Amino acid sequence: MPKLRIGSRGSQLAVWQANHISALLRERGHQVEIEIIQTTGDKITNVALAMVGTKGMFTKEIEEALADGRIDLAVHSLKDLPTELPAGFEIAAITERQDPRDAFCSRLYSTIETLPQRARVGTSSLRRQAQLKAIRPDLEIHPLRGNIDTRLRKLEQGEYDAIILASAGLKRLGRTGLIKQIIPAEIMCPAAGQGALGIEIWEGDATIRQHLEFLNDAAARAATTCERALLNSLGGGCQVPIGAFAETRNGRLHLEAIVADPDGSMVLRESREGNAYEPGKLGHAVGETLFNRGGDKILEAVYRLASSVGSTT
Repeated sequence: MPKLRIGSRGSQLAVWQANHISALLRERGHQVEIEIIQTTGDKITNVALAMVGTKGMFTKEIEEALADGRIDLAVHSLKDLPTELPAGFEIAAITERQDPRDAFCSRLYSTIETLPQRARVGTSSLRRQAQLKAIRPDLEIHPLRGNIDTRLRKLEQGEYDAIILASAGLKRLGRTGLIKQIIPAEIMCPAAGQGALGIEIWEGDATIRQHLEFLNDAAARAATTCERALLNSLGGGCQVPIGAFAETRNGRLHLEAIVADPDGSMVLRESREGNAYEPGKLGHAVGETLFNRGGDKILEAVYRLASSVGSTT
């Protein structure tokens, strides 16, 4: 069996993900090496990601390594992958999905509803901020960057009353002690692709694709293809206030989606069922509906703000 070289970001979670895929490949008889690659998103630590406005900020340098032949495959959190890959790349596999929902973490409070007035909540996600403000407009939302350990440490030290993180990452790293609530998707719609890993390769590399085929999970691919189609139809990246959560119900694909104003003053919701074998069609249709209901104006304002902030930093 050929030796395979995996490219990964260097965060604790990214390394866990790369090691997870590496272990599965080794079980199949492969020798595996992991190369850690620092990305643009890893270098920007003093600005909220939503204000950076750079597509592929967590993938560009890894894709360059793929193109140069330094690595054979890249392991990404799927939600970090742009919906339109640059020419020459493809997603060879989407793995079985961990819980895609968000987690409410706190030392003292059990739910979003029990937070005191004007509580400090940490998140740098406009999607999470918007949905929090929609149900609790009194909350004070503060930026939160860093790896999972850093974010949890800030919570434990009392810098925040609560923080919101992806439950998948916490579960993968075994850091579930401060999870007080797994937030229902009806309250906080997750990010497109959250909880799934995307394995990226050089397009047309049939040999590598064949070696990775066993990693592909049909249910996860259908659900995330639907979610990413919605995101793509809205022209959104991973840092915009768009949520999408698809799952199979009784043989049909069900999609819940939102586009929200960052201040929570407007949350557009849409849910629809479609053919599980045409996930992209369902995602695109729901995205078009949200766009025409006012999502275009919300996103235009978000991009305009990001552009103005970016030009002054």
